[in-house]
Amino acid sequence: MQRLLISLGVVLLVLGLLWPWLGRVPWGRLPGDIHIERDGFHFFAPITTGLVISLVVSLLVWWWRR
Repeated sequence: MQRLLISLGVVLLVLGLLWPWLGRVPWGRLPGDIHIERDGFHFFAPITTGLVISLVVSLLVWWWRR
């Protein structure tokens, strides 16, 4: 549990330091993300963004357990 908490803290620290550059990445605006706006209605489904994030997290977990 200690290793997990320390790793999570390090990841959050790195993300915080990289935040100015991460804000420029087009997350939520990738091809395949559905965005519909109509009068009084707003729908957003980040399908591609979710798949990319899932792939990155899966690879990190695989690498960490190896």
